[in-house]
Amino acid sequence: MQPASIFQHLIGCRLCFYHVAPNMAASDRSNDGQDSILEPLSFPEQTIDSSNTFVPQCPRNELLVCLFCSESAPLLQKDVLLKHLLLEHKLVIADVKLIADLPKYMLYWKGRFLEQPVKDFCSVIKTNSTGPVEKQENYFLLCDVLPEDQILREKLQQKRLEEVLEQQQKERDDSSFHRLCMFCSEEFTGNRSSLLNHMAREHSFSIGLPDNIVYCNEFLDTLQSKLDNLQCLYCEKIFRDKTTLKDHMRKKAHRRINANNREYDRFYVINYLELGKTWEEVQSEDDRELVDDENDDWSDWQSHPVSAVCLFCDHQSDTMDHIYTHMKEAHGFDLHSLKTELNLKFYQQVKLVNFIRRHIHQNRCYGCQENFDSRADILHHIMAKSHVMKLPEMSIWDQPQYFFPTYENDALLCTLSDSDEDERDETNRSEDIPVIAEDISNLKILKQTSVLNQLLKHRGSTC
Repeated sequence: MQPASIFQHLIGCRLCFYHVAPNMAASDRSNDGQDSILEPLSFPEQTIDSSNTFVPQCPRNELLVCLFCSESAPLLQKDVLLKHLLLEHKLVIADVKLIADLPKYMLYWKGRFLEQPVKDFCSVIKTNSTGPVEKQENYFLLCDVLPEDQILREKLQQKRLEEVLEQQQKERDDSSFHRLCMFCSEEFTGNRSSLLNHMAREHSFSIGLPDNIVYCNEFLDTLQSKLDNLQCLYCEKIFRDKTTLKDHMRKKAHRRINANNREYDRFYVINYLELGKTWEEVQSEDDRELVDDENDDWSDWQSHPVSAVCLFCDHQSDTMDHIYTHMKEAHGFDLHSLKTELNLKFYQQVKLVNFIRRHIHQNRCYGCQENFDSRADILHHIMAKSHVMKLPEMSIWDQPQYFFPTYENDALLCTLSDSDEDERDETNRSEDIPVIAEDISNLKILKQTSVLNQLLKHRGSTC
């Protein structure tokens, strides 16, 4: 895989990866993993929290097995096993949250790794690549860039969809349904649709069409539990008594569920249709065939502004120039100056940004590696000690592990460019190309011998 492809894949992936310091495994073992970030973080300005994207999972009591040894863990404690895979076997699984059946996925690859070496399937990332050989380590990335992995993920997703549709059909055919209305305690038997239609008609409370819902009893149990705990189903605030809650939901028109609560996603069939997509994304897609039309008017196209966040504080801006200016004026950090001074290429800038992001998140000075208790303390330190522009040796941060974004929606990474010197070199190279004027002293001879004339003759002879 080319470096650019790997980087784009890592930016797009929600990797289950422990970001570790330059002495990766050693530092994590000594600190019992306290220095680790299990998954890419996400800035709060993101409209849809992709880390909460619903993915259908298998029964929670299933066991996960290590791909290389006898270690295992319950599905609910998958982070423990994923950490074990990284620290003990140096393997990272991409997009763990998008795997429909993680236990079966792990069993499949356990068998494949018994047949062939892990290097035959995984991208290899070498750490401390410029350091001594004894300090270099190879880490392995298992992801759907590998066709076999992609096919496996799609098969597991397809099987999960079939199971959900089968469950839904059972519920639609079930005539033994029996339940009380959550609002008026009227009793309903027979088919679930009678209760759902009653709540929509009589109480203006709709959770969707019955044919779009699966695991209906569990869904209603979840809603009933919230009401029993005096919690509003929409704003999810807690009230002191049932009367106050009922008045609030009626007056505020909160007799509906919160569509942004991912807890409900597993109860809607639409969320099982496409891997990693929310129901809003699926619903907004237009499946009509794309047809080229000369008269298409794109004048009303509006791009969504990209909001970048400062490396040191929560300040953000839709304009990249503003965020660079803010970092320079408020914190004394000049990324453009560092890029020019160190002649940083694009990927080196990516690594530097991720390196600084991670250290600031961990409240550690990237200049002297001193740890602090809070963000305020670390910012005060780097300003007081003039460590803002003090970078460690390039060999410390110019490492492959910093291709992995600390924040998966870090817009700053998308605005980086090659160094100014490269751009000037490219310009100079184009200017150095000699342009030789054609001799037009004898136009008659020129017309007879011109390349265009020969091409036209050749075309005429072949027609």
